[in-house]
Amino acid sequence: MTSASTAPLFNPFDPAFRADPYPFYDVLRTQDPVHVSPLGFTVLTRYEDIARALRGAEFARDIEAHTPPPVDPVRLRRRENFQRRIAEGRTSKSILNLDPPDHTRLRRLVTQAFTPSAIERLRPRVQQLVDHVLDRAAERGSIELVEELAFPVPFQVISDLLALPTDRTDEVRDWSQCLTASLEPTADEATLDASEAAAMQMGDYLREVVEHRRRNLGDDLLSGLLQVEESGDRLTTAELLSFVVLLYVAGHETTVNLIGNGTLALLRHPDQLRLWAENPGMDAQAIDELLRYDGPVQQTVRVPLQPVRFGDVEVPANTMVMTVVGAANHDPAVFDDPHTLRLDRPNARNHLAFAAGVHYCLGASLAKLEASVAIGSLIRRFPDVELAGEPRWRDRLTIRGVDHLPLTTR
Repeated sequence: MTSASTAPLFNPFDPAFRADPYPFYDVLRTQDPVHVSPLGFTVLTRYEDIARALRGAEFARDIEAHTPPPVDPVRLRRRENFQRRIAEGRTSKSILNLDPPDHTRLRRLVTQAFTPSAIERLRPRVQQLVDHVLDRAAERGSIELVEELAFPVPFQVISDLLALPTDRTDEVRDWSQCLTASLEPTADEATLDASEAAAMQMGDYLREVVEHRRRNLGDDLLSGLLQVEESGDRLTTAELLSFVVLLYVAGHETTVNLIGNGTLALLRHPDQLRLWAENPGMDAQAIDELLRYDGPVQQTVRVPLQPVRFGDVEVPANTMVMTVVGAANHDPAVFDDPHTLRLDRPNARNHLAFAAGVHYCLGASLAKLEASVAIGSLIRRFPDVELAGEPRWRDRLTIRGVDHLPLTTR
């Protein structure tokens, strides 16, 4: 598919689709909302259908447990290697990819660290980190937003939370980016191999950190997770390692893109930038609208455990269903004039950018706090902030984000 005006097709291999997927979503939602893809999965683009799949108990998240082995030999090898590492106790399935009761058990053990009150206690540290970056930007009169603010601040917050040593920060960043790249439907053999190597290296490193922390407990999230216990139940080492990796890959990478995408959206809508800058009480509502308008996570997968019907289309059990949350967030049946950024939109909080149901993002409060402090501080400190060059986007679709955003701050 090369044009949004031709026959509807979900084609992540089309560069135009990856560059701006929203016109393509519109065509799919209007002409073929339950799209059976030649790539082997069903694509949902209507809000109602997607919300049902995300919330329904008849849909599973554990793809490996409920779908046949991949036909593609590279992905089959990847699944087999992952299963081998689980059997060896080197890792475990992420909480992101588990279903109840396993998901319920793990979420119960880790959830106290991510309550809104626990996250709010991080605000002074987040503000300190952001102010330090903006002080340098004020001196120079410019900032490259992603490299100087959007990436390092959330990364430092997670590192602070876990009290990780700083001697291998660059490697941890590289590993997390390799793992994120492998989530793309267009990931090739080289990308999957790099992800496999990154998973092994990051796992070995974190295992050393965990064992050292076990002998030297402190007042940090990692120490807390090592000690957390409920009804005699504790996290295994493999579960703990998997959760820490998830914090970097899912928690950090998405926040980076929320800050970058949100800032760019405001720069392209200066009236909305001014509205927020002049009304600090809009912080929460503004972030919800930015998540709806161009959120970092564009799609996620569910598996029906029984045949399910969406309109005239019956989706077989144990097949993959792609829920395109980016399309749901632009569904005119739910959001009036959806392609317009309106920070005062009354129902912005109904977006599905953090999914829904039992898998609603555990780190949503942290991501919203970091984004509101970062973007809010930027536009109030520099009300005349402007683009200083063309933004550059990562060539990705699953986790969509700008990766170069030069600004003037004079």
